[in-house]
Amino acid sequence: VQLQASGGGLVQAGGSLRLSCAASRRTISNNAMGWFRQAPGKEREFVASISWNGGNTYYADSVKGRFTISRDNAKNTVYLQMNSLKPDDAAVYYCATARLGRVGSSLYEYNYWGQGTQVTVSS
Repeated sequence: VQLQASGGGLVQAGGSLRLSCAASRRTISNNAMGWFRQAPGKEREFVASISWNGGNTYYADSVKGRFTISRDNAKNTVYLQMNSLKPDDAAVYYCATARLGRVGSSLYEYNYWGQGTQVTVSS
């Protein structure tokens, strides 16, 4: 599967962005999906994940209440709505496909990764 993340950009603190992750070459409807982020000099960290049918979602404490993950299996696409953005949210955001049966927060549960989209938040 190929994953193409988009929607990043420059936004002021308090603003919003919506990231998209479009999959190609095969369906992702059987897989949980996740969003991760990596800031300069820091390790890649979990942001959010969603089960294969969208019935269950999980968030890092740092984004809970501000970010919403969703998916449209008919479009083979996953989204991350980010509201009330803070300078600490600035990072490259990556989407990833979870191994079958997985939906957690560990990088090792994901086997396909997109190329990342840059989010910059000005204070």
